[in-house]
Amino acid sequence: MIIIGGGLGGLSTGCYAQMNGYRSQIFEMHEIPGGCCTAWDKGDFTFDCCVSWLLGNGPGNEMHQIWLELGALQGKQMRHFDVFNIVRGRDGRAVYFYSDPDRLQEHLLEISPADAKLIRDFCNGLRKFRKLLSVYPFLKPVGLMGTFERWRMLASFAPYFNLIRRSIGTLMTDYSAKFREPLLREAFNFILYEKHPAFPVLPFYFQLAAHANRSAGVPEGGSLGLAESIERRYRDLGGEISYNAKVEEVLVEDDRAVGVRLSDGREFRADIVVSACDGRTTTMKLLGGRYLTDTHRELYTSTIDEPGNIFPGYFALFLGLDRPFPDGEPCTTHLLDEEVAAQLTGIRHPSINVQFRSSHYPELAPEGRTIVYATYFCDIGPWRELATGPEQATRMRKGEPRHTLSVRRGADYYAAKRRVKDVIVDFLDARYPGLKDAVTVRDISTPLTQVRYTGNYNGTVLGWQPFVEGGETMEKVIKKHGPRLPGLANFYLSGVWATTGGLIRAAAAGRQVMQFVCRDDGKEFTASIDDSAPAPTHLVIPVGRGSARRDRVAAAR
Repeated sequence: MIIIGGGLGGLSTGCYAQMNGYRSQIFEMHEIPGGCCTAWDKGDFTFDCCVSWLLGNGPGNEMHQIWLELGALQGKQMRHFDVFNIVRGRDGRAVYFYSDPDRLQEHLLEISPADAKLIRDFCNGLRKFRKLLSVYPFLKPVGLMGTFERWRMLASFAPYFNLIRRSIGTLMTDYSAKFREPLLREAFNFILYEKHPAFPVLPFYFQLAAHANRSAGVPEGGSLGLAESIERRYRDLGGEISYNAKVEEVLVEDDRAVGVRLSDGREFRADIVVSACDGRTTTMKLLGGRYLTDTHRELYTSTIDEPGNIFPGYFALFLGLDRPFPDGEPCTTHLLDEEVAAQLTGIRHPSINVQFRSSHYPELAPEGRTIVYATYFCDIGPWRELATGPEQATRMRKGEPRHTLSVRRGADYYAAKRRVKDVIVDFLDARYPGLKDAVTVRDISTPLTQVRYTGNYNGTVLGWQPFVEGGETMEKVIKKHGPRLPGLANFYLSGVWATTGGLIRAAAAGRQVMQFVCRDDGKEFTASIDDSAPAPTHLVIPVGRGSARRDRVAAAR
């Protein structure tokens, strides 16, 4: 088996392939594993740009089993904050979104007693959703379930039917509009760091409930550490991975996938090919637009470019500070005045999410120093208009091709990056005095940076968005055809483009695609938990509202 892409979807596919007796090789165009799940060194700091929460990093659900099978968590400490996110309004007031429904209810009632009925309704739903997570299916695709398995799954959902129906049928924008208190009316839309206009209430419940159950924290070692752990599991299972290896074409003979051709002209043959890289690249470039149903073709030529159908990319600013900032909160979404937001190129919503990232990963910063990670959802178009030259280029380095090296983008592009950096630093310095003078290292990533390193279409980090046409159509196609393209034998799709959601969905996609492969080969699928290292440990880190003084100061400003 050949697997295209060494992100979490490709690594997961490889691990489960090896567990089931397949001899697999992953081709990855970057020099390291992980794809979007990555980090890099800058001076004495390691800048981690992915995991802010990891669904399934604690027990009591099927998500957790997948991570243990992939060896992702063993031997590590899982960190959990008691607050999922803080949303700070333009007047300086803050809403602390405790994941524990009792603490959340108490806090929200303090802010707005007039909204008591709606607050209790939301928190009661969260209490029920915490129980629902234990029966939420991740291990086996519905398309492969037998009749009894489907009935058993439906029976397990029966006690929560009304909760699911109401929460999936109501947009959060509509739900939040019912609050009388303007701060709550706006803040509820930003629970998940950014505003997701098409999201119903259900995914907000899902994330908060997982967090409350200590199953959505962060893993010691961060994002690249997570990817490297899964890569190690893959190699221990006998898998091979080739870096700096960019696939340019899937080789097809007699309507069967038989291998791949790399950018340097080399060809590799295999009985099965799985693509776990960018969906549009796979369908329109690697396969030349062949073997697409009308629905597939519309998805990748039309729907994909309609606003809101794929997740946007990010603008990300990293700052390495030469001293601690004890008042720095682990995670806060700051709502911005329109004049500030207007200075941030490509911004979708007037807000930025700011994490004092060394609270999540103290091992990634020198002792006594601080990492700040500031991001906003960002459209790629304005950055493309500023940039010149290619978005990605292959060059030789030490006799080997490199596909992710820097490319020149022009003076206007770099000037815009500096302007956005200055606006964000000034904004933060007004709230954390002395921050600007403490900056010793900085780095910036735009959606074009994401394109260069991963090849993801328009710099998206998660592919299809759920609850909208693109994601809903893709899921219908998968249910009908499985992770395959009709008419093309021995070819499968994996990773985020074969599902919707975050890292756990990518990891689960690898497991599920191998269940289809085994079914097609007449084999019984098998998987086992990695027991080569001890089980993960868990640490709860209080955030709370010990920052009342800072709230008063911010409100005074």
